[in-house]
Amino acid sequence: MKDDPFGLDKDRLAELSAKRRKVAAFLAEEGLDAILIARHENIAWLTAGLVDVRVGMLRESGPACLLITREGAAYYLTTNNEAQRLADEEFAGLGFEPVVKPWHANDLRASVNSIVGSGIAAGDMGQEGCRTASIQRLRSELTYGEAERYRWLGWHAAEAAAVVLRRFEPGMSERALQAMLAEQLIGRGILPSVYLTSTDARVTQYPHPVPRAGVLKQLGMLCFCARRWGLTVSMTRFVGFGPLPAVFEEHLAVVTQVNAHLLGATREGATSDALFAVAKQAYALLGHAGAELLHHQGGATGYLEREWFARPGGAERITAQQALAWNPNLRGAKVEDTYLLQGGELKLLTATPELPSVTTTLNGSEYRSADILRR
Repeated sequence: MKDDPFGLDKDRLAELSAKRRKVAAFLAEEGLDAILIARHENIAWLTAGLVDVRVGMLRESGPACLLITREGAAYYLTTNNEAQRLADEEFAGLGFEPVVKPWHANDLRASVNSIVGSGIAAGDMGQEGCRTASIQRLRSELTYGEAERYRWLGWHAAEAAAVVLRRFEPGMSERALQAMLAEQLIGRGILPSVYLTSTDARVTQYPHPVPRAGVLKQLGMLCFCARRWGLTVSMTRFVGFGPLPAVFEEHLAVVTQVNAHLLGATREGATSDALFAVAKQAYALLGHAGAELLHHQGGATGYLEREWFARPGGAERITAQQALAWNPNLRGAKVEDTYLLQGGELKLLTATPELPSVTTTLNGSEYRSADILRR
């Protein structure tokens, strides 16, 4: 926690306690006595972003999990080879009691039973002997502390993106672009979780052009998701060298307008179904009916890259304080940024004012979208 710019202050501890009470209330509502929490996004949420138990960063879980009881007691269950580091660097001062078992004889169910007894326990990953329970809805409305951490994350991720984009040069490989992005983000304490550093034809050919053997000639895309404290931001920027294909520029103009429609509809209470309909109607109005079916258009973000997508029939609703990341796209042309809805206003978290942008006026309001950096 020494490198955490927010630290373990009274507000962070209050957030942590409030979330434990929220889980205890959830258990009472569901008729459960305890819940075993192993998914990394749930652990990050419950611990106010202070704990990540994973060793392998590509895993959904790590060598420890949390157990919260209806009475509000909190434990972390782990093994002897992990216990010291977790005690020193993850759980110090957080009020969780350790339950430690030998790494070669770790019976998770027995550990749960030793605390819960004959009570009913649930698990967020369908752990053996536990009912399956999702606490995703508990994460939907951000706390004040989460909003503040989101601002820090968005600003620093955008700063890293601007640095990297200006370093793009013809002849660079997609792997080299990926490495530059990783260096800039990780150096700021931010962990990339999705890399879409791609070039030229691969940008327009695939919805998710992960880095491969491409070499930059005219068009480069810097698209990524990255996280800190469990929170995730997403953004996309383009750089062009010389004339670009006219169809790409036309498509970018279309998604810029679709982006304005989605931003204009982003308000508390809006459903994922209604937001999908907004995108659908905008594409049709702009002469590209059905484009919304080619790829998802984004949605709510938070402790996952997308907590939910705008989708037909979706019942999810935007909360009063929530992060959103729209990504309208058409054949590789895309607009993507992360916003915070707070106090009825949308606040851009991943702004890059030093890079080009375009303004769209819709229903009397102006909406800014990133444009191509031309070199």
